[in-house]
Amino acid sequence: MQLGTPESVGLSAQRLEKMTAWMERQVTSNRLAGLSAMIHRRGQNAYFNCTGQMDREAGKPLAEDTIFRIYSMSKPITAVAAMICYEEGHFQLDDPIAKFLPEFTEMQVWDGTPDVLNTVPAEGYITVRHLMTHTAGFSYEFMEATPVEAFYREHKISFNPGRQTEGGNDLAAITSRLATAPLVRQPGSGWGYSVSIDVLGRLVEVWSGQTLDRFFEERIFQPLGMTDTAFSVAADKVDRFAACYEPTSGGGLTGTIGDYGRFCQMLLQKGELDGNRILGSKTVEFMSVNHLPENKDMAAMGQPVWSESSSEGIGYGLGMAVVIDAATTQLIRSTGEYFWGGAASTAFWIDPAEDLFVVFMTQLLPSSFYPLRSELRVATYQALVD
Repeated sequence: MQLGTPESVGLSAQRLEKMTAWMERQVTSNRLAGLSAMIHRRGQNAYFNCTGQMDREAGKPLAEDTIFRIYSMSKPITAVAAMICYEEGHFQLDDPIAKFLPEFTEMQVWDGTPDVLNTVPAEGYITVRHLMTHTAGFSYEFMEATPVEAFYREHKISFNPGRQTEGGNDLAAITSRLATAPLVRQPGSGWGYSVSIDVLGRLVEVWSGQTLDRFFEERIFQPLGMTDTAFSVAADKVDRFAACYEPTSGGGLTGTIGDYGRFCQMLLQKGELDGNRILGSKTVEFMSVNHLPENKDMAAMGQPVWSESSSEGIGYGLGMAVVIDAATTQLIRSTGEYFWGGAASTAFWIDPAEDLFVVFMTQLLPSSFYPLRSELRVATYQALVD
């Protein structure tokens, strides 16, 4: 990775040594097998470091081109794909998804009775905006909060590719099964992390007439030069695939830190990278503001699961979280930052106020096991001197 001089972009090389020391401590303390981090500011990659091993048992060192499971960091990529379709006039945000997927026309909603799946009719339609903000009322099969998740498991409603089902594993088949499940809550009434973005991926297929992986490759990965990002790892790249230190059946995209950095750089530069425009600048601005009703934060609409910090002061845009009040979050950051992470402790954030983005890669489940992302923020921002 080509790096500029930290001082030329308002970072202190001396203070960045604290970042390097923090990373080394994660390995020597046996918190992590290996990790990598990059900081980009004012148009330059100003810092990159990787340390530890990608596979402790095999003794393979972690490298710049190590391929990671990014899990839910796939979701902002799906959101960008949807907004490409939005710019082409395929939908409006408040369109009911039943307009494109008729099986979602008449939905039922769990009535809240503990341990019993009693239902009532949905009071409104699920919209595309609900999908993109996780307010549709869906859930995940691995959660245990309500009887709805038990219904998911019983009826094999899982977008996890590692869970083979006799009902079909493509997006169309799984989405159709999902339409038979009751919702956890009324559409638009609360925030709940869920399979919403998987359904959005199915809509991208309907709007574009392409499979989601082909759309990603042609409209996002190729133009951005994300050569190592895909839903599966090619045979000639398996030796670069990092081990994950918790049993999991997998799911989502895989890619390198450099590839995800190019995706972040495109967003920071409002939709364009190296002369290739993915989205209009105003579209990126629109995605990265709070779309929760009445400008509420996530804490007011439902606390996210597995979060290592609270969600006060954090709203949700179109496919990623948005800081609406930095002071209320009680972490060092800027209002207007947008971000997300993956289940294996990966993370990114984009800070337009500081013209900066950070990408962090490791492979530890669950992501809330250590306060890595909070510590990473301190290590990053203490190095800013201008």
